[in-house]
Amino acid sequence: MSLPILSLVTFVPLLGALAILLMPNAARWIALGTTVVVFILSLVTWAGFDNSNPGFQMVEKLDWLGGGISYHMGVDGISILFVVLTAGLMPFCIAASWESIETRVAEYMVAFLVLETMMIGVFCALDLVLFYVLFEAGLIPMFLIIGIWGGKRRVYASFKFFLYTFVGSVLMLLAIMSMYWYSGTTDIVTLLNGVHFPPHMQIWLWLAFFASFAVKMPMWPVHTWLPDAHVEAPTAGSVILAGILLKMGGYGFLRFSLPMFPSATEMFAPLVFTMSIVAIIYTSLVALAQEDMKKLIAYSSVAHMGFVTLGIFTLTHQGVEGGIFQMISHGVVSGALFLCVGVVYDRLHTREIAAYGGLASRMPLYAACFLVFTLANVGLPGTSGFIGEFLTMMGAYLHNSWLAIFSATGVILSAAYALFLYRRIIFGALVKPSLQAIEDLTAREIALLAPLVVITIALGFYPKPVLDVTTPAVAKLIADNKTALAMDHATGAFARARATKTEVVAELHKGAGR
Repeated sequence: MSLPILSLVTFVPLLGALAILLMPNAARWIALGTTVVVFILSLVTWAGFDNSNPGFQMVEKLDWLGGGISYHMGVDGISILFVVLTAGLMPFCIAASWESIETRVAEYMVAFLVLETMMIGVFCALDLVLFYVLFEAGLIPMFLIIGIWGGKRRVYASFKFFLYTFVGSVLMLLAIMSMYWYSGTTDIVTLLNGVHFPPHMQIWLWLAFFASFAVKMPMWPVHTWLPDAHVEAPTAGSVILAGILLKMGGYGFLRFSLPMFPSATEMFAPLVFTMSIVAIIYTSLVALAQEDMKKLIAYSSVAHMGFVTLGIFTLTHQGVEGGIFQMISHGVVSGALFLCVGVVYDRLHTREIAAYGGLASRMPLYAACFLVFTLANVGLPGTSGFIGEFLTMMGAYLHNSWLAIFSATGVILSAAYALFLYRRIIFGALVKPSLQAIEDLTAREIALLAPLVVITIALGFYPKPVLDVTTPAVAKLIADNKTALAMDHATGAFARARATKTEVVAELHKGAGR
């Protein structure tokens, strides 16, 4: 492609934000139109993507800061789907905010468009400095979205979100500086293909990147910011937080930790497995005890991200592909669940589960849509949630059967808390006076939820479009990891042999002296 398509997909939202500043009265329509255009551009990018090529495509590179730091963009089979997912969810976020956001509408839409640029840029960046700038800059609009348009405890939640994620990322910045001093470049392609960090250095670099990505996902025990952020964020904020921002952590593991630090990845994999299993079981049990719908779904997200990290660090083809598919599926399903919460919240202005019950008799369309997303969250065969969990547990089983056994308990617990939520909201007698006149989905809400229902079921029965894109890139990732790991092992064996030889010679000299 001669057209700089990735730059267009990334920066067109900023043009929309500028248009809103010039015409604030048309903020909703400009934002919706801009996000639709960006989504179409992302589909064009996907259509032009060569599935058989495991390398980076549609590459754009320009001089930027000098000294080996450049504006470098490109996508491979791992990142292209996250670009499409980000662009695809944004129109739903704008449409979901159409009536619920009544104050400072123009500023709200500008914040979302700026956030879209930062998120898409993260998945396209092929330079460490560019990646870091976009990765961190995305905190600012999300901080404002929660802090200005959130609930009663929005200031507390927004600062907690910002501080947790920012502190973790400071360590990543130090690691990026160390990598630059060692290699003389921040170009990700060069680092992947031409630079090999010594094993002792990999340990510290891996830990620094892990500190940032573990908070972003978030992994247990640094997950406590997420329920607060979800509860206080507006509906669209929760959608984009669960749908995209959490996925940046998993993407970071795939782009940096596994291919660049193979020895450290092998060393710390048992730690990641332990944290993942605890997250799957512990946060599922915590979800069972929740009385707030958003908080329950938030803890559910932590549990599902546990499956993602479990699959990724098995370094099996099935596990890594399952982790990627789980992130794509979770982006759709969790976003849809938060939209479903927003539908009833707009009517009753409460998220307490006890305030509902018997909605099936008054809101049959809503009950049907909510059921599809609930079953996908459980991982029922025929939904997208099943594919990701099945591949992840298959990869876990190939690595260690106990990992699969423990992770399978999370599937059982997810059925418990998801069906518990659905039963209390949808079934039972309609006895509460506040629910007697509640109305079913409007045309706008049907237009919001219907496409997500179709995608959830379509990917459950036919995951091939996603797997065709990811398979070559995942195969290359695993092969490169094994090659680099073998090199580390050979280097270590050579170093040990040399040390042993030195010791033997020293002993011979001592013996000769005696």
